[in-house]
Amino acid sequence: MIESAATIGRPAEADTREGFRAMMRGFPTGVAVVTAIDQAGQPWGMTCSSVCSVTLEPPTLLVCLRDGSPTLAAMLGGGQFAVNLLHDGGQAAAELFSSGRPDRYDHVRWRLLAGHAGPHLHDDAHTIADCQIRTTFGVGDHMVVFGEAYQITRRPDRQPLLYGRRRYASWPAR
Repeated sequence: MIESAATIGRPAEADTREGFRAMMRGFPTGVAVVTAIDQAGQPWGMTCSSVCSVTLEPPTLLVCLRDGSPTLAAMLGGGQFAVNLLHDGGQAAAELFSSGRPDRYDHVRWRLLAGHAGPHLHDDAHTIADCQIRTTFGVGDHMVVFGEAYQITRRPDRQPLLYGRRRYASWPAR
């Protein structure tokens, strides 16, 4: 017998919120640091697990960032951003860019060359996508940003860093 919400009753909002958090904690995902440069030339970045491919033609992905984030403001101000997909040696960078430390760029190696949409964390990333913002829309307290990837930099010799159940892990080698 299949039960519907109408037959079992609707859970309280707090139960739904906690259930949703628990569901997402149990869903392992890759780890990325989204980076951008603001109008004054200052680098910004944050750890982000809300990254998703959208389409191959044109090559588009989406990222979700909290409203009010300085990284989001830099992205929107410059119209572009980079997605640094971290490798299994990038846990320290993931933790640093989720910490809110204002001096985070003093603790990682990074570079910003002509054509880069944001800082590249070349020591910590296995793949980096430089993206031009195509559209955005707000959902709750977050902004969904669609970016068209115009350049991909890869280091296929590294395994992706994963996060789930509040811990990091490495993708097993073949």
